[in-house]
Amino acid sequence: MEHLTVNSKARGGYSPRRLLLAMLGGILGLLTHVSVVPGASHWETEKLLFSGQYDACEQLARAEVERGVWNEQWSELLIECLLTRGRYAEAEQVFQNSQKRYANRIALRLQGYEIYRMLDQADQAEKQLETIYRLVSQSPWRYSSSRDQITLGRFFALQGEDAREILDIIYDRVRKRNSKYTDVYIATAELALEKHDYGMAAENLEVAAKLEQDNPEIFYLQARAWLPSDTDKGNAALSQALKLNPRHVPSLLLQVDYLIDAERFSEAETILEKVLEVNPLQPEAWAFHAVIAHLSGHYRGEQALRKVALSTWTSNHQVDHLIGRKLSQKYRFADGATYQRRALVIQPDFLPAKFQLAQDLLRIGKEKEGWKLAAEVQGQDAYNVVAFNLMALKDKIERYTTLTSNGFIVRMEAREASIYGTQVLELLTEAREALCSKYEVSLGEEPVIVEIFPRQQDFAIRTFGLPGGSGYLGVCFGKVITANSPASQGPTPSNWQAVLWHEFCHVVTLTKTNNRMPRWLSEGISVYEERQANQAWGQSMTPEFRQMILSDALTPVSQLSAAFLRPPTPTHLQFAYFESSLVIEFILEKYGDDILRRILVDLAAGMPIEKALERYMAPPQILDDLFASYARDRANRFAPELDWDRSLLPAPSDLATLTTLQAAHPDNYWLTKALGTKLVRDQQWQRALTVLQPLYDQFPEDTDPGNAAQLMATVHRNLEDFKAEEKLLRHLASIQPDAMDVYSRLMELDRAAENWEQLYNDAQQFLAVNPLLPRGHEQLAVSSARLKQPRDVISAQKALLQMDPADPAAAHYQLAIALRDIGKFQDAKLQVLMALESAPRYREAQRLLLELVQIMESPEPQVPRDE
Repeated sequence: MEHLTVNSKARGGYSPRRLLLAMLGGILGLLTHVSVVPGASHWETEKLLFSGQYDACEQLARAEVERGVWNEQWSELLIECLLTRGRYAEAEQVFQNSQKRYANRIALRLQGYEIYRMLDQADQAEKQLETIYRLVSQSPWRYSSSRDQITLGRFFALQGEDAREILDIIYDRVRKRNSKYTDVYIATAELALEKHDYGMAAENLEVAAKLEQDNPEIFYLQARAWLPSDTDKGNAALSQALKLNPRHVPSLLLQVDYLIDAERFSEAETILEKVLEVNPLQPEAWAFHAVIAHLSGHYRGEQALRKVALSTWTSNHQVDHLIGRKLSQKYRFADGATYQRRALVIQPDFLPAKFQLAQDLLRIGKEKEGWKLAAEVQGQDAYNVVAFNLMALKDKIERYTTLTSNGFIVRMEAREASIYGTQVLELLTEAREALCSKYEVSLGEEPVIVEIFPRQQDFAIRTFGLPGGSGYLGVCFGKVITANSPASQGPTPSNWQAVLWHEFCHVVTLTKTNNRMPRWLSEGISVYEERQANQAWGQSMTPEFRQMILSDALTPVSQLSAAFLRPPTPTHLQFAYFESSLVIEFILEKYGDDILRRILVDLAAGMPIEKALERYMAPPQILDDLFASYARDRANRFAPELDWDRSLLPAPSDLATLTTLQAAHPDNYWLTKALGTKLVRDQQWQRALTVLQPLYDQFPEDTDPGNAAQLMATVHRNLEDFKAEEKLLRHLASIQPDAMDVYSRLMELDRAAENWEQLYNDAQQFLAVNPLLPRGHEQLAVSSARLKQPRDVISAQKALLQMDPADPAAAHYQLAIALRDIGKFQDAKLQVLMALESAPRYREAQRLLLELVQIMESPEPQVPRDE
């Protein structure tokens, strides 16, 4: 049965339904448990329903109904079979006959509501709900059984009552009276899933699965509860549901949902045919067909399929909601929003559509309407976890600092904005100039919105609605970018400049294609453009990636978007990014950049990606083979002199064993690296250099932890050969985007050698990873002062003053000097006064104050020293 979202409206007093709900709670508290045990034959027949033997179940149930057995559950079971098969008119006939005998049975009435909706008889459907309300109001004590109470819980949910009250007043009390009643756990999980409370759902379904091990519905719901956070558990539950019933429609549709996300449309259509074999009129199946048609560029077909989905129930708001939700998941937010608006025309109080519309609008930059709708949902449904999280985050975002420039609106926590907000705007402007012209894109009048979050949880809530998403550094929705700041990433943050360059490239390509591009293509171009902007940025070939290419881990181009969904390990996700960028290199090398731009133009016109690729390159299977050959060739040309046989590496590995094996296999990467590491740890410096130098010569681009350059730099530092150490560190700095320890050590060497220009560059690299540490700003201030670049001194000293420096007087004094040098005498005077406030006897500051007073009182104009 389909359950609509609960609407927990804040209102004074009790509505009639809420009064009835409260009264039922009182009755439940007085009654003892009355167990309803179905007969064995009914239970065995229900097992046929569970296993997908619908015809056999129907025959047995119909025989019992026609025999006149006084038990309404046979009628309900027969109706369930007929509804599952889409035989709604027959289901109505059974219902009409049954209600004459069981006029006061509310579970049967709830089935009647479902029947009449599917027959497009809204008045009759509503009449069934009114009848339930009347029956229970007249004789609430009659509906005290666990079965009736769960039916009432679902009824109240349909009526929009507070989910918490349904849980507390009904479900929790039923559970206390009858802890082995399976349906209470199922009903609780259904309600929790509607509100995105996956933890509560999983907890209840775990109990249900132990009580009733052959019910596929339990494992289907379990899959929905686990998939957002644990794909292994989710997939296992879904597999179990389909093992119990290969024709279980909800589980098959959940598979289709995933396959559409993975852009495996032909497989999705095959499963949809299985669904339609069970029920040729199944609305969700036809809605999914409409989604596939849209994503394949068949827009007329999309509308025809939508009509089929609505053919039996023309006011089925769920159809438009489903189509819109899936389009939004494919980054077609404007199209998705259109569908949600259609759903809301049909049923204005349908909160899932309203909240999805709110999220769509927020992701396309229509913030005023988006936040208004989100607030309405949160106000009407206090149990909606996602809405609650989002509105709590809105309060934080409103306290952020907003920076605007060159078509960008950047929102950052106030302290972070004062430290590196200007650099964020400068980087985005640079990316715009580089990428918009390259891809022939105009971003139009609407600004690009960038929100940077100092807490990973806040980023996840803004981006996904719920905490999680720890593998993501940034996300682009079109003209809205969300990103984690270095503060959210612990002691080893990623290069924030690379992240923003990557995400802004998405803005360009999504605009170019009207958001009509597969994920692999979008990610591949962004990673490729990272490497074009800075050779240290973006994923590059690694020993592990090499092995994955040469094994069975390489994903065909035609299936590459699926590699981003539920990857088995974080390494597999990173490999998906790298492989996608390798496809872009393959296209550019084999066909040229003009072909890539033509593909993007065709996607914007609605052409499916496989058709666009075939038009300019080759059919899917041939293209898959061509790329696989290209990738294997790249892998084989990766440090080709080295032996990559990892099986030679012993475990455990003592020094003697490693020495013997490495001597026998001097070109083996794994043995040489392990031996070199061991020698460095044992401080056998000269021997370590002898072992590591050939490895470095053969594979200088190695960036994996413990690489030869890193180990050799350690050796040279201990041997006090600082020039050799610096040479190796500079090489590492050129190929590693976030090597904080490398940049830090280079700054020490620069400072000792008074190499101010190099210190300036290394400080900038340090700050591109973490601008929230004082060290980078301190060295930038020193080098800028020596290079007579007062504006950079100002930037660095202002940042330091946000970090509670150990010597604030010195920071104010240095800032005053820089301000003086660019002619900002009043500002300089203010800073020197602040220095003297911290240290009244600061002689240099006193002298500077006198100088500034004389300058400001002089009638002669003063020329700034840096102009």
